[in-house]
Formats: sequence, structure tokens, C-alpha cells
Amino acid sequence: MALFFFSVPPQRPRIEFNGTQVLPGHNLTALHGEVAVIKCVSHYGNPPPVLKWFLDQTEITPTRRQTNTTELDNPRTWLALSVLELTISKENHGRMLRCVAVHESYSTKSSSIDVRLDVMFVPETRLIGIPQEDVEDLKDTVSIRCMVSANPRASVIWRREGQSQPASLQELLQFSPVIRAHSGLYSCIARNKAGESQPVRIQVDVKYAPKIVSIGRDKVKTAMLFSPMSFECMGEGNPPPTYQWLQKLPTPSDMIIERARDSKLYIANVTYDYQGEYRCKVTNIIKGEERIEISEPIILQVHGAPQVLRHTTMPEVFIEKGETAELSMVVCADPRPRVVAWEWGSLRLEAGSERGRFKVDDISQEQREDCYQTTLHIRDASASDSRAYYLAVENDRGTDRHAVQLHVNEPLQMSTLVSLAGGLLLAFLLAICIFIYVIRTEKCCFSRKSAFKPPDVDGQKLDIEKTTTGPGGIPADAIYTTTNTRGHHHGGGSPEAMKVRLAAMVLQPPTRV
Repeated sequence: MALFFFSVPPQRPRIEFNGTQVLPGHNLTALHGEVAVIKCVSHYGNPPPVLKWFLDQTEITPTRRQTNTTELDNPRTWLALSVLELTISKENHGRMLRCVAVHESYSTKSSSIDVRLDVMFVPETRLIGIPQEDVEDLKDTVSIRCMVSANPRASVIWRREGQSQPASLQELLQFSPVIRAHSGLYSCIARNKAGESQPVRIQVDVKYAPKIVSIGRDKVKTAMLFSPMSFECMGEGNPPPTYQWLQKLPTPSDMIIERARDSKLYIANVTYDYQGEYRCKVTNIIKGEERIEISEPIILQVHGAPQVLRHTTMPEVFIEKGETAELSMVVCADPRPRVVAWEWGSLRLEAGSERGRFKVDDISQEQREDCYQTTLHIRDASASDSRAYYLAVENDRGTDRHAVQLHVNEPLQMSTLVSLAGGLLLAFLLAICIFIYVIRTEKCCFSRKSAFKPPDVDGQKLDIEKTTTGPGGIPADAIYTTTNTRGHHHGGGSPEAMKVRLAAMVLQPPTRV
């Protein structure tokens, strides 16, 4: 029996995924990271076609071999099946996947089907338009965009930390103009079928100039001398402000003194120096520029005993003889001092009085409240006026006393200078004479000591012996002994004999040790 072989062209191949046929040119949708099992099927060919896979123009070798089985309804034809296991990556999104059936019966020798890879992936977000410098209240605009990369298209939501309602449902978060109430931490989240993105966050920090909220209700404060006093300033701003407490002194130049660099000013020991206007100054820096606000003034008044302002007084005054000395001091007191007097030695001169060369002016009001100046004038001053002069003040609350030292320089007269020069010259000459005398005396003594020799002494002794043995002289042995011929020792002798013995002792040379 003869067998006849019939060549039958197979049907056009088709692609199936997850049990569903994917039509030509349509999308094959899969998740990023998924291992997709994709089938290419060709029916009713004889012989079965050879199936090949391509990703764009690149051939892919499947991990499984092609299987061919006869058709159930037509056993003389074949069912060709190729299975591709493809790891899905978002980098392949939009690429074309093709299955090609190669068969001799096709007019073009092959037939193919193309589908587009539709890769779904969880949204990825990033922010653009983040402010690179300070944004200021009521002056600047904030526009921050949440850029999303996702498939399928994702929805975007902006949320502000601490609030349940969304800040925005668009990619763009915008404030025009921005105000301080917009400050906060914002996060952007994107969602699609593949999932939800990790939130990206941005801190919106709205800067605003400092403002003083409160400095207390009292615009005038009263303190007793040497008692404590405090002030407090409350301010706001972004960045948080720094504080200064400034005191304005009532001087022609309106001198300003910084008393503290804190929101609180505490004075432990109030003196009249602290009396005056106080203002709180708050400062911050925005965009490199200093922003300042200064409070209304608070007046501090001080009551108590008099106080001489030591720091305003020169502790020492120097003048030349014949000039007029002016010694001035400033004293503060509330109530006004009832006694103001200058004292030196046993003398006392009150304000507005005069005595000889000394005069004290009436006290005059200083620019500072409750402060007065008093001046002592000393005409035709001399060296005898050099001393300490004390200012004594008194009011109903107490007393104070302080001194200033006066130095009067009195030049020496010409006659005094000549006398002094003559005395110095005489002393110099006398010193020279004493020096010469001492030198000569030392030389004389040295010469005498050098001329004293034992042989000369022996010669003098011999001469004495010769002289004493002559006619009418003393026997020689009488000089050295008083022993008689009988051997008896006499404890005495005549005065002449004693003189001779003394002479012999003087002439005897000294014993050398």
C-alpha cells in the first residue's frame, strides 16, 4: 500500500498569555519583575512549522523545546507549541515581542505575530522646583512638582504632616504667595495598579521678619536704689530672633548702651546709671538681610539716697601753680539732695557759698533725670592745695561721700636751683677729698709694715746694751733679770728698772707662729 504525503500550510501563529490570546498589535501586560510564561501556538500544519521568538530584532532562545502534537480533530495535521519564559523588566516596556512560524508552504516561507510589551511597575517619584533660598512670607511663590514615572498612569496626592485633608491632588504643589501658615512637612505619594510609591518629602519653611509680641503692660517702672529689677520681651519670627535690651542715655548724642542679649533683662542692683528709656530689639536674617523691630520705650525711674556717679569723675586732677582748679562731680538723688558740700581738712563749703580763693557753685540740673552737677573752684592754686577734696551729699533717704585728688605742680625758683646745684657740687668735692685721704692712708700703713725687720731690731738691742754698759749706765744683765747672786727672786724693782724692761720688750722681735 502506497502512502501519499500532503504539505499543508499551518495557520498564522498566535500568542497566548495567562490563558488569553493576545491579538496582533495589542499589548501583552505584565508586572515588572514577573517571570511571564508566554505561548506561541500554530495549528493545522503539515509538517509542523518551526517557531522562533524575537524581541524587537533580537532572537530569543526559549528555555523549553518546541513540542509538536497531532490535532485532535485532524490527526493528519500538527499543533506546534513554543513556550517562552521571559523575565519582565520595565526597561522592556513598549518593545515588540514577535513569534515567527517558518514553513515551506507559506508563500513567504514564514508567518509572524507581533505584540507590544506593556510592563506595569510601581510608581517612582522625584521632586523638582525645590526652593534653593529662603522663601518669605507674603513675598515669594512656591511651586514644587512631583514627577512620577509609572505604568499604568498613577494618581498623585500631596499631604501635609498632621493634617487629614490632602494638600493637593495634582503633581504641582503651589502657593502664590506663600504665607507663614504654609510652613510644614509635605509628602508626595503616587498610586497605580502596580502599587504605591515611597513618599518623597519636602519641608516648606516660610521665613518672616521678627515681631515683638509683648514687653509687658507697664510703660513706666519704679525701683528703689540698690534693689533688683527685671524686664521681659516676647518676640516671634522665622528664623527665631535674637534679642537685645538697649538703654538710651539723655546725652547730646543720645548714647545707647546694650544691657542684655536675652529676652529677659535682670538688674540685680539698680543704681541711678540704670535710670532712663529701655527698648527691646529683635533681629533675624532673611536672604542675607537683617530684619529688625524695636519696641516702644519703657521708662525706669530710680528713688533713694544720693549717689555720686564715680565713673563720671576724674579720680585725679593735675594743674600748674597759679591756675584755677575746677573739681566737678555728678550726683543723682530722688528726692533732690538737701545738702551738697565740699570738705577738705577741717574746712567745709556748701553749694552756693564762697570763702577766700574757694568757691562752690550752686548745683545745676544734668540732662539725666534726678542728676545734678556740683563744682569746686580754687583760684591761684599752690602746692599747699594739693590734697583730697570730698563731696558730701544728703537727702531724706541717706548720704554719700566721694573724693577727688588735686595735684598742683609748683616749679622750683632759680635761686633754689642755684643753691641746690652748689650743694651738690660741694658734696661731690668733699667725697673726692675723702677718697684721696683714704687711699693715701692705706699706702702709708703698708710702707710701715714692710720696713719692720728682725735684724734691725737686733741692732737696736745691741746699741741699747752698749749704752747701758758704759760709765754710769745700767748693767746689761739688769735689763733681762732681777735675780741676785744669792738666787733669790725679787718681785719688784725700781721704776727705772721697770722702764728698761719695758723698752727691752718693745724692741724684742715678735714670735713667729
